[in-house]
Amino acid sequence: MNVLKAFFRKKRNTPKQKDQTEFKETSAGKIMRDIYLNKKWGGKKHDFYSGFGSHSRKVVKPYVKAIRRFFDSHQNKFVVCDIGCGDFNVGSQLVNFTSAYKAVDVVDELIVRNRNLYKNEKLTFDCVDIIKDKLPEGDCVLIRQVLQHLSNDDIEKVLPKLQKFKYAVVTEHLPKKEFTANMDKSTGASIRLSRGSGVVLHKPPFNLKAKKNTELVRKYYNKGVIVSTLYEF
Repeated sequence: MNVLKAFFRKKRNTPKQKDQTEFKETSAGKIMRDIYLNKKWGGKKHDFYSGFGSHSRKVVKPYVKAIRRFFDSHQNKFVVCDIGCGDFNVGSQLVNFTSAYKAVDVVDELIVRNRNLYKNEKLTFDCVDIIKDKLPEGDCVLIRQVLQHLSNDDIEKVLPKLQKFKYAVVTEHLPKKEFTANMDKSTGASIRLSRGSGVVLHKPPFNLKAKKNTELVRKYYNKGVIVSTLYEF
């Protein structure tokens, strides 16, 4: 009887262990493709869907307003790089306020879809793995609720690439109250909020050095607060 119990216990545990191993060894591109194709961020009726945070007017409207105001505060229009552009519901509202808008994401099918759906002479879409690949040139980089899905190791690989821009606007979903920043996690669909943490680049272990960092906008949403921080390098 003890042998049978041990057998069935092992059988129940094996699939979970196998899934965790496969997920850990999968590249960021495959992970993100799986998230979109299997609707892990919702949007069952959409072909690609970047989550409620990219579609809720309560979140998107103040963000777009703040970014437009920042763009307009400079005499010359920026060349903007939007990394992790997702389904482009947000970025599409910013293109006309720039001199050029370079949108990138790691999912091939998503980039093809965006190219077919959004047409503008200022706008380009390219498939780029921000962890492994070089980022396009520009004045300002936007990275909106992307780092929160990455492990600390993967974030560390992205940070030096952000510093080649004059400006970086980083948006993250954070706890409402005091919290320990930058708890580690595996790269994937989840974020640190459920563990009472969130990504803050100028805090340990990242300690991002910038000439200045300024909060552009914050919006309380879904048990936390979405904060956009402007880093000037």
